[in-house]
Amino acid sequence: MNYLIDTQIFLWFISGSVELSEEARRRIEDSENEIFVSIASLWEISIKTALGKLTIKGSYATVIDDVTSNEMVILPINFMHTVGQNKLPFYHKDPFDRMIISQAIIEEMNLISSDTVFDDYLRDKPVKRIF
Repeated sequence: MNYLIDTQIFLWFISGSVELSEEARRRIEDSENEIFVSIASLWEISIKTALGKLTIKGSYATVIDDVTSNEMVILPINFMHTVGQNKLPFYHKDPFDRMIISQAIIEEMNLISSDTVFDDYLRDKPVKRIF
């Protein structure tokens, strides 16, 4: 199964945080699943580390090593993702989260996230939030 993970889940996973649920960790580590990280998440991490609002192990340039060593796939942003985001109600104002939920809906990928606001977007969709 394909899963999209949000930024916080990615950061918790690569840092080994106890805040990541066992269910989320199990799905990410299951070799039968393909795990996607949005380029929006990487962009968000880049901006926040540059501003000093986020500290990560190593430099930002090493984040790609975390993606590849965990056999994750970077999901690029395409035009249809922006169309989907444009149609979303404003339950969430964060542009990165809005893009991630749009990508999950457009690509029909379940989303691994602790953010319950995403549930509002998924009420009538075949996509579910897992945590």
